[in-house]
Amino acid sequence: MTVVSLLREFPLDRRLTREEASDLVHTGDLDQLLATAAARRDAAHGQKVSYSRKVFIPLTQLCRDVCHYCTFAHAPRNGEKPYLSIEQMVTIAQAGKKAGCKEALFTLGDKPELRYRVAREELDRLGHPTTLSYVAEAAAAVFRETGLLPHINPGLMSGEDIDALRKVSVSQGIMLESISDRLGEKGGAHHGSPDKVPAARLETMRLAGERSVPFTSGILIGIGETRQERIDSLLALRDLNDQYGHIQEIIVQNFRPKAGTRMANAESPDVEDHLWTIAIARLIFDPEMNIQAPPNLSPGALGRLVAAGINDWGGVSPVTPDHVNPEAPWPHLRVLEAATKATGKDLVERLAIYPAFARDTSRWVDESLRTSILNHIDGDGAPRVDDWCPGHVGQLPTSELGWIQRASSVKPSANLAQVLAKAQRGDALGEAEIVDLFRARGDDFAAICRAADELRREKNGDTVSYVVTRNINYTNICSFKCQFCAFSKGKMSENLRGRPYDLEMSEVAGRVVEAWERGASEVCMQGGIHPSYTGQKYLDICRTVKEAVPQMHMHAFSPLEIHQGAQTLGIPVIEFLRELKAAGLGTLPGTAAEILDDEVRAILCADKINTQQWLDVMRAAHTVGFRSTATIMFGHIEGYRHWARHLLRIRNLQADTGGFTEFVPLPFVHMEAPIYLKGRARPGPTFREAILMHAVARLVLNPHVLNIQASWVKLGAEGVRQCLAAGVNDLGGTLMDESISRSAGASHGQEMTPQDMEAIILSAGRIPRQRTTFYRNAEEDVRLRSFDAAAARMAGNSDKNAHAASIS
Repeated sequence: MTVVSLLREFPLDRRLTREEASDLVHTGDLDQLLATAAARRDAAHGQKVSYSRKVFIPLTQLCRDVCHYCTFAHAPRNGEKPYLSIEQMVTIAQAGKKAGCKEALFTLGDKPELRYRVAREELDRLGHPTTLSYVAEAAAAVFRETGLLPHINPGLMSGEDIDALRKVSVSQGIMLESISDRLGEKGGAHHGSPDKVPAARLETMRLAGERSVPFTSGILIGIGETRQERIDSLLALRDLNDQYGHIQEIIVQNFRPKAGTRMANAESPDVEDHLWTIAIARLIFDPEMNIQAPPNLSPGALGRLVAAGINDWGGVSPVTPDHVNPEAPWPHLRVLEAATKATGKDLVERLAIYPAFARDTSRWVDESLRTSILNHIDGDGAPRVDDWCPGHVGQLPTSELGWIQRASSVKPSANLAQVLAKAQRGDALGEAEIVDLFRARGDDFAAICRAADELRREKNGDTVSYVVTRNINYTNICSFKCQFCAFSKGKMSENLRGRPYDLEMSEVAGRVVEAWERGASEVCMQGGIHPSYTGQKYLDICRTVKEAVPQMHMHAFSPLEIHQGAQTLGIPVIEFLRELKAAGLGTLPGTAAEILDDEVRAILCADKINTQQWLDVMRAAHTVGFRSTATIMFGHIEGYRHWARHLLRIRNLQADTGGFTEFVPLPFVHMEAPIYLKGRARPGPTFREAILMHAVARLVLNPHVLNIQASWVKLGAEGVRQCLAAGVNDLGGTLMDESISRSAGASHGQEMTPQDMEAIILSAGRIPRQRTTFYRNAEEDVRLRSFDAAAARMAGNSDKNAHAASIS
């Protein structure tokens, strides 16, 4: 195969061999090489080029090495302390935090105490045997005082050193620079630098891999190495990563001569040489590898670096210089964003630990740092960029609102356009395609909202429905230990908050009558799984409701309750469902689904029914003639692949049975949830994710599920109004009493009147419609009763408030 044909036909699922890479050393077709590398990058990273907003903390600039291109390290200077104090480093970090930084990058010279007496004396004064011991204390202090996530570039380390630094940092790094031993010989760039011996640096990386430390490495080009040696350096790093999977990024850094160094007059590599090396790195590693080039070292060539296959700019500081390359200032973030946008890419922020590693903190992060990571990230491991969370009362994030408002004018990327067209036709999407939808930002995020809204208009018109309903929580005592639930009480619950209760049937009946008088056409029965309950209790509840108000529709009993009720009676699920139907049950809520993937359920709700049991109960219910809702509770411990699997399982069952009336995304409300209080969950989805869940659900479930509902309890009035521009056509129920989300910490109230519902809908330029559980129009007398009852209650409350004011 010729070099040209190799590049044109190079498959995305294969990597260059050493021989193939060597054949490209003298390639004259640089354009084709770059195009192949860029296509490989796009397949794995799409439209995103990332960076970390960092603050640079030079703990010490003493070093026992004498690299002939370096100006960072220098000999001790009169009047200058050999190490920054802890207080100085915390102050630098605090300035970074104020500027929005999330990473504290610690740089230091290699083992200066082995070369300089002043370093040894200062370490003795500080109470530390080594520089590495001191950086561990410094990183712990910065994290404790500022919350910035430490990344440490510590030089050569032993296994014990790595263990100690793993406890105080989320990632570590050491540049291989080059595998060439020649560079350590007399006249070479690394002569006199014992810590630059390639085998020693590779051994440090190997020890880090054994200890599951997310690691940064890379090569420095133009310091006397050959192109073949660059290839061999990259292959050595690839071999290590194949064994441990711990290398999170490969930096391809270009040497720049610096005044005052022995290599001040050396020639730096030209841009084409740099581009060639970036492209080769992209083709040597798996497509998912993060390939980085520092933007401050290639001014004027940023677009060309992107074209060569990078997907990351590295750490960029808005407050501190690049102490390693002080002559090269960081580009302003607005300049970097504009340059990235000019290449057709979106600049996105990341943490010091890359998303793939942040998604698996149990493996890659020390337990002491995991909670902080979880509080920092979204479902993909990328940083949260605002303080919004479900149940929160406050301003919605302006950036996402801006994209939603600009949706009509944006153009999606080519790959996304194909996926959207496929979804709008009603074709089934694959898991990977759905994951890519959830990762969308910027123009692509807006384009997904627009596509979902267009599909909503096609299927539902401009009408937005809601139902007047009352929640009746008949008991909050539960024998299950769901890690997300802040509602249940009793001996078996995770946290005892409030008083346990178990309503008498007379109280249930009274609440049903009151609901009818207030215009409700439905009661939604929700409760814990009381340890004394059997299937007979659920039958009794059904009969109580129907005897109280025969016309009332009863929406009750999740698949968990159906499964448990059948088990306690010793009868098949389908037989129990038939008995419930005869007793007056109307429809089933699709709750207890949480995430329909057992990988998540094993942690979140291990004692509940599993995914297949949930689906089997719903299939049986639909077979008997019941309709039901379907839900997802998202934003806690799961990732986008779990969301995709959940949606596909709902779609597949609906294609078989047609029994789901609607799909209801339920964002996780974290404030009082046990799993969050234990530091093991994220604080709910981001606003972008919450909007996307509704939009993506509309697209993925097309044409089988026609109604997508938004929860005002979780999102608030303004939140659900924004969802109306992203595929939503239903606002759910008025509720009257809602205590489950309130128990979890939501602040959006317990009731939404019909007047309030319709005001939200009208403000979005849509047409309100009060409906029944089956999406038919509500009876006129019921609708009028609901409005009159709400108006009377509001008037009564106003009178009470006026009276209270008059006597205060």
